[in-house]
Amino acid sequence: MLSDLPIRKIIHVDMDAFYASVEQMDDPSLKGKPIAVGGGGKRGVISAASYEARKFGVKSAMAGTLGAKLCPELIFVKPNFDRYYDISKKIRTIFYDYTDLVEPLSLDEAYLDVTQNKKGNPSASLIAKEIRDRILNDVGLTASAGISINKFIAKVASDYNKPNGQKTVNPEGVLEFLEQLDIRKFYGVGKVTAEKMYQKGIFTGLDLKQKSLEYLDANFGKSGRYYYYVVRGIHNSEVKPHRTRKSLAAERTFSENLSSEVFMLKKLEHIAQEVSRRLNKSNVAGKTITLKIKYSDFTLQTRSKTLPYFISDKSMILETTKDLLYQEKLNNSVRLLGISLSNLNTKVKMQKLEKKSVSVQLKFDF
Repeated sequence: MLSDLPIRKIIHVDMDAFYASVEQMDDPSLKGKPIAVGGGGKRGVISAASYEARKFGVKSAMAGTLGAKLCPELIFVKPNFDRYYDISKKIRTIFYDYTDLVEPLSLDEAYLDVTQNKKGNPSASLIAKEIRDRILNDVGLTASAGISINKFIAKVASDYNKPNGQKTVNPEGVLEFLEQLDIRKFYGVGKVTAEKMYQKGIFTGLDLKQKSLEYLDANFGKSGRYYYYVVRGIHNSEVKPHRTRKSLAAERTFSENLSSEVFMLKKLEHIAQEVSRRLNKSNVAGKTITLKIKYSDFTLQTRSKTLPYFISDKSMILETTKDLLYQEKLNNSVRLLGISLSNLNTKVKMQKLEKKSVSVQLKFDF
């Protein structure tokens, strides 16, 4: 039963069109205009789109050529990830004024557990409003927030009043909120799964709730159990302030296909340099190097090698990558190359933290 579970006060903060908003802030001439971060060139992929561009159907992970067709006035802007990273750090500094239980999901979103917070404020809703106001005043950007008893509901709620809004789902309103929710809004239900659910008559949370655990297990595999519990408001995952990075990578798509390893070496040198820069900025190193190759027919191949020691130096990354490139003949001409390092030394660097579970009564200020 929901009432038997530990109830937490969780906030999910999600920046509004983060990359695009940063570019519009830095260049006032872009304000109010449809812009796409990345996506330039014949094969570019859009990293982010402003709300003005989204009205035309432009979105992240879309080919830039398609974005330009949907929105002929679309302005392409080169991404500046160092800038986004620096602003993200400023935003996280604000979070830490309220709680040390901050779990970043990416540069532009994070979970905060404010059940016990540094301000002694019993209202998670008021804390979320104060945080959003500070982000606007101190950084110059808008953020949206979802507030509820667990991470799942908070994340779903943060999307409700975007941009520049927030939604609170109080403990007593959780079940009704989930029952009325469109299945497409459930975090973890992708497009393919949603279509499958539609075919089985599952359109809302209430439809999902009426399915047995056995039915969901049989039709949706391991995810079935997850769906069974979250639609009942049960999601016990704690906010984890130290998420261990598992890998770090960089890749590049080429405007023209590359047909020879000789032409690829210079490209790999630039990619290795970027990977090294990111490793050093994060103060980590790795043992396993993976070369990613996407061919002109869109087939994907990876080749990996694990070293007996940690590396982060560009020259060592490049040398191992060269070995992987010449490991076997190419299957076709190449449209994309990428390098990633995994098996990182983050576990070695991290100290074990004691986790304290928080249990409070069901009814309290939210």
